[in-house]
Parts: sequence; C-alpha cells; structure tokens
Amino acid sequence: MSERKVLNKYYPPDFDPSKIPKLKLPKDRQYVVRLMAPFNMRCRTCGEYIYKGKKFNARKETVMNEDYMGLPIFRFYIKCTRCLAEITFKTDPENTDYAMEHGATRNFQAEKLLEEEEKKIVRDREEEELNNPMKVLENRTRDSKMEMEVLENLQELKELNQRQATVDFESMLGQYRDLEQLQRQREVDEDERETKEMLDKALVKRLRDSDSDSDKDEEMARSAVKRLAPEKATDILTVEKSTDVQGPAGTVKRAQPESWERSVGGLGTKAALGSLVVRKKTPAPVSKPSTQQTGTKTPAPSSSNAQPALLQNGSSVSQPLVPQSSSSLSLLGAYTDSDDSD
Repeated sequence: MSERKVLNKYYPPDFDPSKIPKLKLPKDRQYVVRLMAPFNMRCRTCGEYIYKGKKFNARKETVMNEDYMGLPIFRFYIKCTRCLAEITFKTDPENTDYAMEHGATRNFQAEKLLEEEEKKIVRDREEEELNNPMKVLENRTRDSKMEMEVLENLQELKELNQRQATVDFESMLGQYRDLEQLQRQREVDEDERETKEMLDKALVKRLRDSDSDSDKDEEMARSAVKRLAPEKATDILTVEKSTDVQGPAGTVKRAQPESWERSVGGLGTKAALGSLVVRKKTPAPVSKPSTQQTGTKTPAPSSSNAQPALLQNGSSVSQPLVPQSSSSLSLLGAYTDSDDSD
C-alpha cells in the first residue's frame, strides 16, 4: 500500500528540467493571506474602530521600486468591518513597525510622534557637531548655562518654601516618637490585661470543677452508706449475705457462709469433720438389752452423756450427736453378744 502523503517524487532517468516550461507571472501579483490588525485604527469613511488583533482575509503584494537595505516592503489591503471601505498599510522595517497609508487613521500615536521628533533632534545635532568643532563648544556652553539656571530656580523654590512654611520638623518628629511610644505602652498594657483575664477565667473554671468533683464524691459516699447501712441496728442480724459466683451459665448468687462454717464447717458436713475427729478403737460398753421385756427399743443416749472426742493435736471437741436408727441398734446388740460369748 502506497503512502498517502508522499514527500519524495519519482524522477525518471531521462528527466530534463530545462524542458519544463516556465510560468510567467507578474512581480506585483497579489496573494490572499490571513492576518491580524497590527495596531488600533479608525475608519475615515464610517468612523468604525478596528482594534489591534482583529483577523482579516487580506491581499498581500510587494511594493515596486521601494525597499529598505535590500529588504522588500509589503502592502496589505483589508476592508472595514462596517462599510467595507478599503484600508491599506505596509511594513516599516526601518522602525520594525507598520505604516498606515490610507483609508484609516492610527490611534494612540501622539507618544510615538513625540519620540520620533526627539530622535530627529538628537540626530541633527550629532550631524552638526561631527564636522563643526565650534558648534560643539557652543552646545556645551549652552547646556552648562541651562543647568545653572535650573539649579538657581530650584534653590529659589526651596527658600520660598522655607519662608512660607511654619512647621517645626524637630517638634513634629518628637511628637511622632511620643505617639509611637504611647502606642507601644498601650499595647503592652492591653496584652497584660488580656493575660490576667485569661488566668482568672482558668482559675474560676478549675475551682468550679474541683467543687463539682467534691460534691459528686460526697453524693456517691452518701448513697453507698445509705445503701449498705440498715435502717435499724438489729437489721444486720437478719440481712442475708450473698456472693456472686461466675459459672458457665452466667452469674449465680450463693449465700455467704457464716464465720464458724468457714473455720470448722457446718454440722451436716461430715467430710470436713472427718479429718479432725479421731474414732476410738474400743467400743464403749453397752448393756445387753433384755429380750424378755416388751418390744420397746432402747432409746438413744442423751446429749448430756456424750463424751468428748480427742483431736489429733490432743484437744477435745464435743462430738455431735447423730440419731441412730433401729437397724443400727440391733447390729450393736449383736456385736456385744458376740463379745460376751467370747
């Protein structure tokens, strides 16, 4: 596939450029170009303002028999945007600018004209001084005389101002210094006052916080005492103590044991007392119950006949009474019979 945009052309081997006919075109031919207005202008026909930077489709041509140091000068033709009157301007390579020809007037050109006039005066003077040394001396004398006159006029104006002026600069400066010092002192006093106010506010706030904390502590102590203290002095004997036990199913409340139960154990706990009580090896002599009597059974011995048991450390503790059933009594009687027979 061939390229769409071809830059190199094909030249056959028998190509002869001298055989190509030359196109004869006039030197002052015109081209259509797109440009912007190089300066602000006003149409002379209708008075329309054309501002710098406005775009036009202009016709461009080369000015015949006119150039600047071998550089050609071009002329441009545009039309007014309102009345379609033709406006022309050309390039000015000497001043690196554009020059208006006809159809409009250039705006804001007074400063440019003044600069051109000054440049022209300086140029003429340099040309005169180049070939005439007396002219150089005259120009220097005139310049020095003019400078002296300017200095004298300036001195007179200063003296006139001093005579008419009634202002004492020293007093004015002193007053300004006093005002500046007073302003600084005022700022320092204001800063100290603000700092004192901030400290007072912080102290009051701290005292209020401490008062509120103490009031809260007193209220909490009162509520705790009120919750724990009974209404009467004897209510403590009837208050049931309980402890919380953390179990797998949650918190379980359990009655708190009494002091004697924690030290020795309850009356019904045989395991706790078993390690403390030493049993006698020889059973106590018991009288043989008569079988001829009525079928009433021998009553259990009273608590007054109970003998104290000896502990391992030698101390004596009264053995609690355990009620005996009829079966235990019969076994006891059989055991005693066997001992007597032996």
